[in-house]
Amino acid sequence: MCLVLLALMVFLRIVDPSPIAELRLKAFDFFQELKPRVATQRPVVIVDIDEKSLKALGQWPWPRTRIADLITQLTKMRALVIGFDVVFPEPDRMSPQIAAQSFQGLDDATKEKLQALPDSDQVMADAIRKSRVVLGETGLPTVQAASPGGGQSAGVAMMGGDATPFLYNFPGHLRNIPVLEKAAAGHGLFTIRVERDGIVRRVPMVLVAQGAVLPSLTFEMLRVAAGKSTILIRRDAAGVESVAILGVFNVPTDRNGQVWVHFAPHDPARFVSAVDVLQGKVPADRFAQRLVIVGTSAAGLLDIKTTPVDATMPGVEINAQVLESVLSGSTLSSPNYAIVLELAAGILASVIFIWLTPVLGPLLLLILGAAIVALLIGTSWYLFVEYRMLVDFTFPVWASSIIYLTLIFTNFVSEQAKRRQIRSAFGQYLSPALVEQLAQQPEKLVLGGEQRDMTVMFSDVRGFTTISEIYKSDPQALTSLMNSFLTPLTNAIIDRKGTIDKYMGDAIMAFWNAPLYDPDHEVNACEAAIDMLERLERLNQAREQEAKGNGKSFIPIHVGIGINTGSCVVGNMGSDLRFDYSVLGDSVNLASRLEGQCKNYGLPIIIGSKTAQATKERFAILEIDFIAVKGKKEPEVVYAIMGRDDLAKSGRFQRWRDLNIKMLSCYRSRDWTGALAVIDEGRAVDEESRFATLYNVYAARIRSFQVTPPPDDWQGAYALETK
Repeated sequence: MCLVLLALMVFLRIVDPSPIAELRLKAFDFFQELKPRVATQRPVVIVDIDEKSLKALGQWPWPRTRIADLITQLTKMRALVIGFDVVFPEPDRMSPQIAAQSFQGLDDATKEKLQALPDSDQVMADAIRKSRVVLGETGLPTVQAASPGGGQSAGVAMMGGDATPFLYNFPGHLRNIPVLEKAAAGHGLFTIRVERDGIVRRVPMVLVAQGAVLPSLTFEMLRVAAGKSTILIRRDAAGVESVAILGVFNVPTDRNGQVWVHFAPHDPARFVSAVDVLQGKVPADRFAQRLVIVGTSAAGLLDIKTTPVDATMPGVEINAQVLESVLSGSTLSSPNYAIVLELAAGILASVIFIWLTPVLGPLLLLILGAAIVALLIGTSWYLFVEYRMLVDFTFPVWASSIIYLTLIFTNFVSEQAKRRQIRSAFGQYLSPALVEQLAQQPEKLVLGGEQRDMTVMFSDVRGFTTISEIYKSDPQALTSLMNSFLTPLTNAIIDRKGTIDKYMGDAIMAFWNAPLYDPDHEVNACEAAIDMLERLERLNQAREQEAKGNGKSFIPIHVGIGINTGSCVVGNMGSDLRFDYSVLGDSVNLASRLEGQCKNYGLPIIIGSKTAQATKERFAILEIDFIAVKGKKEPEVVYAIMGRDDLAKSGRFQRWRDLNIKMLSCYRSRDWTGALAVIDEGRAVDEESRFATLYNVYAARIRSFQVTPPPDDWQGAYALETK
């Protein structure tokens, strides 16, 4: 019976009905009440549209010219980033042009004077453009008419698979008017979700609004402050794990992309009255190099929330506390595996009671129960205080307490044989595999995929065997070396909106246009490849200096990169027990083959024909061969990327390209003598020997064809013998 009861309680914890969830949340609230966050840093200032400001300057909304003055004043006082915890979805009703049409009794001369005045929204947009402003937006429960976007927007990359099913999804999206949106440095949602009991404990860092994945206002302010273009969402099988700005912030979240806020008490020192800013009554150093949020604490504007440490707190202060927590590294976390720890603790405590009840007397059993409860609460408190981790003690306590009380009762009426039967039944009802399966929400983990046009990249280190032999007596140093070059290469891919599929030793597989659509996936993949080479060059320079300083030999690291575009199947691939979000298809295989040919042609980046056609206007691209790769029947024209558009426009590259076209033309028309002459001409102008290996390949083929000519139906394709 106790095992059935325990199974029921485990099931209830997994289902998580409202009373159980609220009990857990109240326990977390109690921890915050006992030890609220101490705000030792003041990186955020709130410009408050408070009662004082409304009384002095009139009701909200204010004219946009006044908002423009506020932005200009804050910019002069060197505010780092200005975020608006308000939205401007409609044109300013106080704009002169609107007033000219709205006010009755105006003569024509007055109307003409009003219409000649600057548009208020444009005045505000001009002020925004001269600063770093993040405009607030909000999600709505109903779909809105599509509005034109514009301005700076955060790119979103995902690692570990598609995170969108786990994010909170709003059917509608309320934005600012286009003239303001286009002028802003960023846009973020200030939507704050309250829990079922009306308390704010978590704030979303990323959300979905009207089909788009968008950052929160606070996280967008951090991105703009960091000067980055992309945010990264990491997920695991249970959901979102963290959101990050690479190299700057990594914020742990719950499975839905929300950050647990470690609240400090309400502090008036965070606030500066908007009217005081406009009237120049605030010292400039109050805002210098600080994040500024413009919002309201006025009760009439209905932005008052309840937090675990305050019954009433302005919503704008919650956003300020999120920024403080992230910048000071004091956010709370409830990792996705916490439920496994909680279930394990509850099951273990219950098993201890089930095991020892037949052995111990009532008094010893009571002492044991009190000790277990104290240990559970103490461990949860310790994790909160030392690691800011939220691990629930209520489920283990009440689950084991119910088991304890049940055992006390059944101990007087059950025989030893019955207890043995219960032990036997335990293994049938609660296998660890079942607990793990339920904890990880199996309905989300299904096999399958979709067909999509994608760009796939493979990269591999050239001569890694030689490098690894140097470290055969020091595997730790080899691991450190691998991490030192895999990290910048990975960052280059992520920065260009790529998805890391897997690491294979020193090799990386990545793809673009999934899980999120990327209309420029071919260009982004090629940009990432060039970035990888540039970052690797900087790494080699640093390694060479380090080697010289230590008196050691230096072997540079070089990579070959193959890129191909085509139709692929992307999704969860694997077995019912384990799978990964990955990509399959003939285009993937060709990308792998192209990477393998980099060493044969002596060129670091080789791309397929579809990739070349999509990117030929953006990069310096040369056709290098018409090949039939092993395992593929149809020949493929392959190309090399030599650099970006600036190189493509240079006279040096034009000379390379003309010689290359001439050489291939002679080669494919069987003019062996002419082709060799062009090769000699190319060697003469190739001062950096960038094409030495390519010329050697063609020279060797031509000498072979001079001895054994190709068949009459030969079209210039060359069959590769190796992968």
